[in-house]
Amino acid sequence: MPLLQLRQISKSFAGTPAVRSISLALNQGQVLCLLGPSGCGKTTLLRLIAGLEIPDTGAILFDGQDISSLPPHRRDFGLMFQDFALFPHKDVGQNVAFGLKMKGTGQTEKKVSEMLELVGLAGFEKRDVNSLSGGERQRVALARSLAPSPRLLMLDEPLGALDRALRERLMLEIREILKKVGLTAIYVTHDQSEAFGVADRVIVMNQGALEQDATPEQLYRYPVTPFVAQFLGFTNLLEATRLGDNQIKTALGVWPVEDGVFVEQEKAVALIRPEAASLAPLAEGIKLEGKLLNCLFRGRFYQITLLVSQLTLKFELPLPETPQTGSHMTLWLNPRHILLLPP
Repeated sequence: MPLLQLRQISKSFAGTPAVRSISLALNQGQVLCLLGPSGCGKTTLLRLIAGLEIPDTGAILFDGQDISSLPPHRRDFGLMFQDFALFPHKDVGQNVAFGLKMKGTGQTEKKVSEMLELVGLAGFEKRDVNSLSGGERQRVALARSLAPSPRLLMLDEPLGALDRALRERLMLEIREILKKVGLTAIYVTHDQSEAFGVADRVIVMNQGALEQDATPEQLYRYPVTPFVAQFLGFTNLLEATRLGDNQIKTALGVWPVEDGVFVEQEKAVALIRPEAASLAPLAEGIKLEGKLLNCLFRGRFYQITLLVSQLTLKFELPLPETPQTGSHMTLWLNPRHILLLPP
């Protein structure tokens, strides 16, 4: 049986829906990420699970018990926020011990030492929190959340206040720590790289509704709606019509597509993945000719913007040298990298 279950949860504020009939299940030890743009409802959903908001409809079950109306302090969940919320007048050890004392847990000093060692801050007990770097303060906040051994840990944009390089490093450390202690967690972010780096499962939300629930790999390789594709950064989306026999008609011509990529509707949206293009001719490939509008060097590949019949397409491909902007370019698309999505 899943550890956490949400059944048709809905919540509105002043008549405006924030969460729309969401159902999901989370197993013991899983890390689930709620991913989506600002205002999509992910933080509201987190607050409903935490007990900081009460759902208008539906039920929240934890370990088989309905906790929909249970107050937050009786749920025994941990919360970690973007601003860390550390007590500036307490040292590191006192901050970490706060939750333990509230819970009445014994052996506080030993537990504090264990948590600080876990997050890589052994010996920091007497340090002034105001003297710590952003990354160190984030680790203290995590140690404080972990110390009372919560049944579920919820993290709301925990790395949002940090610079990109530090976020890249700490998100991997957070996952490693969560897996080491075997903790079930829900992680809220608008950053797909965080979601992919931390989570076992990712739920993409849009206007209060669940858009897709998948592993990070499945989500990236097979987005199921145009919204998910665009949110993940895919821009090559074309209106398409199914012709049968594994063919589609687009504004750029009739194209072959792979078996098994068809949606049920006659009308569809063709997603051309950025890695679909090649300079070398392909036997079963789709020939594209256009004007090079832009070319950016990205290290392992160039990101090019190509104007094809008044449509702007972006691709990522290795090039022997930087091509001249404005020049004519011929590319070949691999049909295996074209997906069909519902309109």
